[in-house]
Amino acid sequence: MSSADRRNKTVHDRVDAHAIARHNRGMARTKIVKMAAPPMADEPVATKKKRTKKVLDGLHKLYPDATCALEHVDAFQLLIATILSAQSTDVTVNKVTPILFAKYPTPQAMAAARTSDVEKIIHQTGFFRQKTKSVIGASKAIVERFGGKVPNTLEDLITLPGVARKTANVVLGTAFGKNEGVVVDTHVGRLATRLGLTWTSKNPKDAPRIEQDLMQIVPRDEWTFLGHALIWHGRKICIARKPKCTECLLAKHCPSAGTFDNPA
Repeated sequence: MSSADRRNKTVHDRVDAHAIARHNRGMARTKIVKMAAPPMADEPVATKKKRTKKVLDGLHKLYPDATCALEHVDAFQLLIATILSAQSTDVTVNKVTPILFAKYPTPQAMAAARTSDVEKIIHQTGFFRQKTKSVIGASKAIVERFGGKVPNTLEDLITLPGVARKTANVVLGTAFGKNEGVVVDTHVGRLATRLGLTWTSKNPKDAPRIEQDLMQIVPRDEWTFLGHALIWHGRKICIARKPKCTECLLAKHCPSAGTFDNPA
């Protein structure tokens, strides 16, 4: 073999070695990925309801005062804060809303706000341009179509710019005490799947089906509490990457408990 051939072989060997190393790292990552627990579609609904009651009892013990983490003093502030919370965190939203509401405390004031001023205030919540359009647009609609008061029905709320079913459920349940549905965010979707409380959903992000499943097995007067409590539990114990199953009071009722030894 000539010296040139030997050099080429060395280069090829190095390339192959790097490729193999990348492949092995990929395989290693693949091996430790944990899929969400099956939704236990074969569990009879009657049995699922009994297990769900035990889950609810545990949540009441853990979070007796569970409520919305978004700081607000009325339905209008809750509505705006919930719109801002999309693709953001409650902590971030709670940093900007005191400034926002100090300047625009009412739907009338927000409706008359300058776009650039609102964008500057809410910039850190992300997607600030679209959110600005939504909060100003929703405020104008409240003033023009609902006499300056946040509507208290699902049908009316979802006609407001930036308001879909999840946001409407938050406002109805928390501000008006009306259980029209279950708030299904990232935490609720993840926990409902792990706890086996959904059986028709395709994955933890399938909010519409998860909500419908929960509404079948959870008493209506618990819908708002369930959403808040699961969110709290998802942040404190049943976190996405490394759930604390050994510390979880709900573990004995959870089909996924103990299956996250090597979480992704």
